[in-house]
Amino acid sequence: MKINFKYGYFLLIFLFFQAGCFAAETEYCQNWNKWIKPACQRLNQIWYEGYTELYVTGYAWHNRYTYNAERVKTYNENAWGGGLGRGLIDEKGNWHGLYAFAFLDSHKYPEPIVGYAWSKLFYINQHIRPGIGLGAFVSQRPDINNGIPFPGALPWLSLFIDRVTISATYIPGHQNVGNVLFIFGKYKF
Repeated sequence: MKINFKYGYFLLIFLFFQAGCFAAETEYCQNWNKWIKPACQRLNQIWYEGYTELYVTGYAWHNRYTYNAERVKTYNENAWGGGLGRGLIDEKGNWHGLYAFAFLDSHKYPEPIVGYAWSKLFYINQHIRPGIGLGAFVSQRPDINNGIPFPGALPWLSLFIDRVTISATYIPGHQNVGNVLFIFGKYKF
C-alpha cells in the first residue's frame, strides 16, 4: 500500500494538534492509569503553560565514513524547512517540547515530522545552556515503509542561547543508508 505524501502529511499534522486536544483539561488526566497519568499531565502543561517556538531546519550532513563520494553528490544536504512547536522549562530546569515541522529530505522530498522531545539542561550562566536528551516522533517518507507514517526516537543535542536554540540529532544506519547528522534551530517567542 502506497500512501500519497499529502495524506501522510495531513495525518501527521492532525496527530500533532490532537496532542493539544488530548490533554485539553487538567481534570481529563485524573482518571488515567497511574503509569500514563504523568505523561498526560506533562502534555497538558507543555500545551497550555508553554511558549511558542518557531523551528527552522537547515543542514543534513551525510557521514563521509559511511557514504562513498559519488553517492554523497546525489544527496540533498540543504534540508530547508520549518514549523512550529510548544516548549516548556520544567520545575527542574529541563526543557520539554512538542513540535511539528517539515523539511526537504536527502532526495528533496518534503518530510513532515511531529513529536515530543526532552533535554536535560546544564546551566553555564543565565544565557547559555547546553542540553542532551531524546526526541520521539512520527514521520513519513515516500522511500521508507511505502509512505506509511512510522515512529522513531533519536538523541537530541541542543545549545540554548537566550531565545535561540541550535539543535542536532544523528540518524544511525549502515553503509550508504542513514548515518546523517541533522541540524536545526528554533526561536522562542
